[in-house]
Amino acid sequence: MRPNPHQFVAFAYVVREGSFSAAANRLGVTQSTITQHVAKLEAQVGSQLLIRGRGGVSVTRTGQEFFDLADRLVALESAIAERLEGFETLEKGHLKVIANAPQPALEAIRDFAARHPFVEIDFALHDWTTATRLIRERHVDVGIITDAPMSEDFEHVPLQQISYVAYVHPDSPLAQRTELSLADLAHQTVILPEFGSLTQRVVSTALKSHAITLPRTLRMTTFPVMCEAVLHGIGVAIFLSRSGRLAQSLVEVPIRELSAQHEISILAPKDRARLRLVQAFIDCAERLAA
Repeated sequence: MRPNPHQFVAFAYVVREGSFSAAANRLGVTQSTITQHVAKLEAQVGSQLLIRGRGGVSVTRTGQEFFDLADRLVALESAIAERLEGFETLEKGHLKVIANAPQPALEAIRDFAARHPFVEIDFALHDWTTATRLIRERHVDVGIITDAPMSEDFEHVPLQQISYVAYVHPDSPLAQRTELSLADLAHQTVILPEFGSLTQRVVSTALKSHAITLPRTLRMTTFPVMCEAVLHGIGVAIFLSRSGRLAQSLVEVPIRELSAQHEISILAPKDRARLRLVQAFIDCAERLAA
C-alpha cells in the first residue's frame, strides 16, 4: 500500500509536540483527525508506534525509526513551502529550542524574538545527556550544547569557548581567592547539577584523576536553582562560567583542575538547518558570539 504523507506528518507532529491535542493545534485540524491518521499508520506498519500515557506520548523503538523518516518529510515539505512562498520577512512560525545551560541560548532567543516577534518559540533546559538525545532523535529544531557530539547528519556551529568555575557567595572567604583547587572544596557543601549533566561527568572525572573526595554534595535540577542555593548560603556551586544573569550576584572563581576549555555550539539536523526559521536563529546566535 502506498504511504499516506498526511499520516506521516500527523505522526511526526505528535512526537515533536508530545501529545495528540498539541499536534492538532499546530496543524490546525481536529484531534480526531490526528488520531485517525496515526491509527491508520500503525495499522499499515503492523506495529505500535506510540505509547499513550498521562504525561503525553512516548515512542516505541519502531516508532523512533519511522519518526526519523517522518520528521525528514516534514522538513522537506517546509523547505518546499518556503520556496513556493518566497523568502519574505519571517512573520510566523514555530521553533523548538533546547540547551544544557541558560547562556548563550537566552541571549539568542532574546535577539531572535526582537527581530521576529511573531515566531513562537518553545525553549527548555535539559541535562547534557537528555539534550543530546533529543537532538539526535530529532525532537527539536535547534540545540545549544556544550561539547556537542559530532555527526555528519547535523550542522555544527561553534559559538564560544568556556571553562568551569566555582560560584561563591560574595561574603565567603573563598570569594577573595584568585583560584581554587577541588581539594579546597572538601570542607564545603558542593552544589552540582543533576545526574546526566556534563558538569557531573567532568567533575567526577577530575576528582578521580586527582584522587580528591568531596564528602558533601547536593544535586539540583537547573543552574538558576543552584545560584539561589549559593545566595542562601547553602554551599558552593560548580558550573560553566558566565552561565546566567542571576550569577552576577555571585563571585566566579576558577578551579585549577577544571581549567580546560569546553566548546558551546549550535547543533541542528542538516535538513532543518536549511529552513529559514532555523537559519535565522543560528544567524542570531553567531552574531552574538562574534
